[in-house]
Amino acid sequence: MNLTFLPLTTLSGEPTTLPTGHALLIVNVASKCGLTPQYEGLEELQKRYGDRGFSVLGFPCNQFMGQEPGTSQEIAKFCSATYGVTFPMFEKVDVNGPQRHPLFAELASVPDAEGEAGDVQWNFEKWLVSPSGTVVGRFRPAVEPMTLTAEIEAALPPVRL
Repeated sequence: MNLTFLPLTTLSGEPTTLPTGHALLIVNVASKCGLTPQYEGLEELQKRYGDRGFSVLGFPCNQFMGQEPGTSQEIAKFCSATYGVTFPMFEKVDVNGPQRHPLFAELASVPDAEGEAGDVQWNFEKWLVSPSGTVVGRFRPAVEPMTLTAEIEAALPPVRL
């Protein structure tokens, strides 16, 4: 399925959709998780590839031991002040269960490298989306963002001369 038409809301409350024509790394994030330092690697990827048609997209989620309890304003302040996050952040969503956001309903159907699909396991699970809007990879929470450079480079849109 092409994910670019699903309605989304930014962290500041603006309606939007996924950017088209870009490679995207969609990540469910949390501010009070042992994996929260992955924000640093996510921001590094954004800086390294942002001008080449790539963006990290952060989706806060409070479903894993209440590790994202803040308001949108608190989340934005934490991400900016603590990790210098410049990539787009979206409203807090459910990634599992009956209130799962439609984006994550689609993403959960994608298998990881071991062939396992299904519910999001924890904070900082990642999906790489091609410029055409299809998922080309799913990476579990323990996968460090900076280990994905080869996959991201393969997914970048072609350079236009």
